[in-house]
Parts: sequence; structure tokens; C-alpha cells
Amino acid sequence: MNQKKAGVVLSYLSEAIKILSALLYTPIMLRLLGQSEYGLYQLVHSVVSYLSLFSLGFTSAYVRYFSLAKAKGSEEDVAKLNGMFMTIFLIIAGIAAFCGSVMVQNIRSVFSTGLTDQEYEKARILMILMVFNLSISFPNSVFNCIISAHERFFFQRMLTVLQNLLNPFLTLPLLLMGHGSIGMVLVSTVIAVAKFAVDMWYVFHRLHARFVFHGFNFLLLKDIWAFTFFIFLNQIIDQVNWSVDRFLLGRMIGTAAVAVYGLGAQINTLYVQMSKTISSVFAPQINRMVAERNDNQELSRLFIKVGRIQFIILSLILTGFIFVGHPFMEIWGGSKSYGESYYVTLLLIIPSTIPLIQNLGIEIQRAKNMHRARSVVYFCIAVANVALSIPLIRKYGVIGAPIGTAASLIIGNGFFMNWYYDKRIGLDIKEFWKSILSITPAFFLPFAFGLIVTFFFPVKSWISIILFAVFFTVIYCISLWNWGLNTEEKRMASKMISKITRRTL
Repeated sequence: MNQKKAGVVLSYLSEAIKILSALLYTPIMLRLLGQSEYGLYQLVHSVVSYLSLFSLGFTSAYVRYFSLAKAKGSEEDVAKLNGMFMTIFLIIAGIAAFCGSVMVQNIRSVFSTGLTDQEYEKARILMILMVFNLSISFPNSVFNCIISAHERFFFQRMLTVLQNLLNPFLTLPLLLMGHGSIGMVLVSTVIAVAKFAVDMWYVFHRLHARFVFHGFNFLLLKDIWAFTFFIFLNQIIDQVNWSVDRFLLGRMIGTAAVAVYGLGAQINTLYVQMSKTISSVFAPQINRMVAERNDNQELSRLFIKVGRIQFIILSLILTGFIFVGHPFMEIWGGSKSYGESYYVTLLLIIPSTIPLIQNLGIEIQRAKNMHRARSVVYFCIAVANVALSIPLIRKYGVIGAPIGTAASLIIGNGFFMNWYYDKRIGLDIKEFWKSILSITPAFFLPFAFGLIVTFFFPVKSWISIILFAVFFTVIYCISLWNWGLNTEEKRMASKMISKITRRTL
């Protein structure tokens, strides 16, 4: 199995572990923490995550400039690139730590009057740990970029699998001992430090990467900054779209509302990661294709191929959640109040499906250095999202928060980006949507099954949810094989099933 296939398989294994962990661990964690403390944890995390913007988009630039340096065959240029990126990220880590310490000292100003005195003190400790965690992530991102650029996906994804396994197993004992959200963040920090050490060892002792900290090409740095500035704008947009809702809810309503929103946002995070699992391993290949040939037909074929696979996987999750998501959120959260999280989740994942099945296009834009227009348009939409969210929260409460986000995703991704991919990037969008729509007849049978269950056999327990998931998945796969998959996809599926059967038997 090559590195790319191994990366995809391990990524899905990692996501499966994360989902299983969420199903088993989250209900226990919610009961041990309580709705208020869970909401506090979500609130502090959403605020600290804004410091990640200091990366300024440089992580997304590394693979592109590594590919260009490799295409020239210059190892010295690669070593200087490594040194320059490490220097930049060490400086960024220092700035983030300083800004984080200022936030800690002014914790009451950050959260206004939305917290109690006890919550302010706990928030202070959480913020210190989260800021430290984030600060070490900056230099570690350079090591991650180097591993990705060398396409060593097996090692990289295996570490993620171990990280997802260790987190709940190490956190649960601390929760049972009464250490609460502080224990959770402490475990995450220890794991992050361990991962940093392992990544560093791999880069130096396995990849034998060199770092040259002198003789920087400042013209190249200027070019990199011009390239990353618009990625930075896009990061601001993502931060606004995915974090500002929790911040506004915390200030305007309280931590309980943040907890309800946070549970729905957690499902959205898993949903997003399921899509990125495939596309992330293609970034080095796309940069290499653009650097060497820049063939739009070849890029379009890959864009459609990956988009179809992402659509097939996400549609299974989305359609299943539509039918049993409401009882699932109530049972999972342990309270009827979490039923509102169902609507939060739908408002986030339905409109995000379009950009998620097309997220390979983001890598194509960056490889072609044509990502500026997307960032500018998204920035304007993000500002509108904030302006909309405030009155919507006042009127509709928790449900109002994701409505602005949904609107921005539909306008930005559903309309503008498809026009931009077609007219400016040169991808065959008509063929893309024609290929995607050819899968939809396969949804009739599972939809009919879902409606029958909803109206005549409503699910009310974990057992009924699991039974529904099993039968729904089997019906979905049968229907997909007969009316959705093309010849190449059937051949790939048959080959995969054959390999699994041989190894099992």
C-alpha cells in the first residue's frame, strides 16, 4: 500500500476512532462537567483559537514553495526554506504567547459580564493552558508541513490515530477524579508536547531535513507573504464563521447556550474532517501537477473523482442524521435541552456540504496562486455574518447563531466559488455537477426507509439508533452500488473488499 492510500485509510481510521470516542466519551464528559462548565470550556476555546490567526497562512504556503524548490532540484534552497519558515513560526509563537498573557490578565474584559466569579477563575487557568498549547503548535506546524511535503502520510496519520486514542483514555480518569475541564486541557497539552517531540525526531532522523538559518532570500519571503496574505484573510473568515457564534452566545446569553451550540458544532467538526481526510493527502500531488504541467483537464478529472467520493461519504452521514439526529442529540447530550443542537447541526452541515465536496479546489487555487478573489469575497461575507448573527441571536436565541453562517456558506460557496472555479480557475464545473447529480438516484431507497422509520418506528434509545444506522448503511450501500457508482468506483470498491476479505480470512 503506497503512502497516499495508507494516509487515507489511517485518516478514516482516525475519524472512526474520533467518532466512536465522541459517542462514548462525550456523554460521560458532559455529565461529569455539567452544561455550564462544558459551555465555559467551549467559550474559552473559541476565544483562544483566534490567536491561531497569527500563523498568517504560512503553513498553507510551505508545500507550494517546497514543490517549486524541489522542481529546481535545489536541496540548499529547501534547507533555507525550512530555516526561514521555522524562524517565522518561532517569532509567531512568541507573539501568540505574549498576546495570550495579556488576555489572561484582562480575562474579565474579554468575557464581559457573562460569567460568575468562579467561572472567571477557571477560565483563567484554561486560557493559560490553551495559550501554551497553541504556542508550541506553531513551530510544530513546520515539522508537520515538512512531513506532508515528503508525502509521509502513514507516519503522520498514525500519530493522529494514537492522539485520538490516547485523549479520552487519559482524560476520563482525571474527570472521574474531579479535575473537570482543566484536566481535559492538561491532557491535550501533554499529548501536544509529546507529538511535537516525535515529529521533531522524525524530521531530523528519518527525513534528514536540514535547516539553514542564514542567507534568506528576502525576495522569496516577499513573494510568500503576497501569497499567504489572502490565505490569512481566509483564516480570519473561517475563524469568524466557526468561532464567533460561540463568543456572541457567551456574551449575550451565557455558557448554557454555548454548550447547546457547541454540541452541534462538534458534529460539524467531525463532518468537516471526514471530507478533509481525502483531500489533504492530494495537496503535494496537486502542487507538483501545477508546477510541472498545469493541465486543467487533468486537474478537473482529479477534482471530479475526489469530489464524488467525498459526496458519497458525506451524503451517508447527512441523510442518516436528518432522520435520527434529533433523538440522537438528546440522548447523546443527556438532556432534552440538547434537542436544539440538532437544528444547529443541520444549519451548519447542510450548506457546508457544497464546499466540502469541492475542497480539493482550494488546493488547486493555491497551487495556481489564484486564491485572492475567494479570500476577498469571503471576508466581506464574514463581516455580514457577524452583523446578521447579533440580531438573529437576540430574536431566535441559540438557533439564530448558525443562520448567518449558513447564509454566508450558501452565497460564498454555492454561487460565487462555482462561478470562479469555472470561469477563472479553468475547472469543468458543469461536468462536476453532472457527475455529482448522477449519484442522487441512489438516495431514493434510503430516503424511503428513513421516512418509514421516522413516521412508524421512531427511535428513542441507543439500541434503536444503532439498529437504524446499520440497516440504513446497508440499504444506502446496496442502492449506491446499483444506481450511484460508476465503473471505476465499482472496480475500486471490489478491489478494496477483496483485499479486506483476503487479509481477514
